[in-house]
Amino acid sequence: MTVQVEIGYSHTVGFLANQGRGFNNPVDVAWDSAGVLYVLNRAGPEVGIRLPYKRVTICTVDEEYLGEFGTGGQGDGEFWWPSSLAFDSEDRLYVADEALHRISIFDRQGQFLGKWGTGGSEEGQLNRVSSIAFDSEDNLLVSDSLNHRIQKFTKDGRFLASWGEPGEGPGQFNMPWGLCLDGQGNVYVADWRNDRIQKFEPDGKFLQLWGGSGDGEGEFNRPAALAVDPEQNLYVADWGNERVQVLSPEGKMLAQLRGDSIASRWADDYFAANPAEYAARLAANLEPELKRELKSGREGRREESANIEKLLWGPTSVKLDSAGRIYIVDSCRHRLQIYRRPV
Repeated sequence: MTVQVEIGYSHTVGFLANQGRGFNNPVDVAWDSAGVLYVLNRAGPEVGIRLPYKRVTICTVDEEYLGEFGTGGQGDGEFWWPSSLAFDSEDRLYVADEALHRISIFDRQGQFLGKWGTGGSEEGQLNRVSSIAFDSEDNLLVSDSLNHRIQKFTKDGRFLASWGEPGEGPGQFNMPWGLCLDGQGNVYVADWRNDRIQKFEPDGKFLQLWGGSGDGEGEFNRPAALAVDPEQNLYVADWGNERVQVLSPEGKMLAQLRGDSIASRWADDYFAANPAEYAARLAANLEPELKRELKSGREGRREESANIEKLLWGPTSVKLDSAGRIYIVDSCRHRLQIYRRPV
């Protein structure tokens, strides 16, 4: 971990579980006004036996398991390719679904409240909605990925505005993915296939961009999500490079997080109840020495992440809370890695 600001590993929440206490390919996390965590499990492929694994897990940052809701399917309250989630000001949870081109709404107990969204390319229609975030007026910003644009809706689904078009120029997109807002309402977008981050005013006027394709400092390979702290530093889930990069507003590298995980309390409880598996774990080499030629560039990072348990493997989301915690959704390892930053 290359650090130029004080960011330290805190702990890990989660481990692989098809249902119950654990996660299955989590892709996003959000929390309600009480700080309770809601973790979205994508859990593909979409086959009958795996559909119940598509769910929202409810827990706390201190690893208390509180329950779960949802299942795979295409009916009301069900998920097919769930991609993102966000709370409005009234603690209603909104879940985006890429395949179903819709937003579903739940209360904090997981009771289905409603849905909106239709597939298409006209204003207000959706094509693979990938990320959602609320602004200060409780309007919902949506990454409309295959329409290569950002759209803004009221929380009940009434279209308000959109911006963006296919392309590589400023203000254009090639499959926009993650998005977030800063304290001034500016919108930051992870421009997935253009391997960059773009910043816009609340009305969609282009302001700034960072990055470009690569694996060096400040370069990206399919950035999946991002967050902004009060100092306007960027935290980018650099999915294809198996890391989270922290950049200053000017694009200077401040930190690079590759992963530092130790076993979660949930995992420890599981191994205490399954001593044979725990013995096999103790005998395993969790940090194998890889061939030297595999230790550089994107392929090297991917090889390391697939073989070294503590590292991030497929980071799909990064979120910040007001207490200084950084939540990294470590999808292929079925967990959250949590760090701390100065506040």
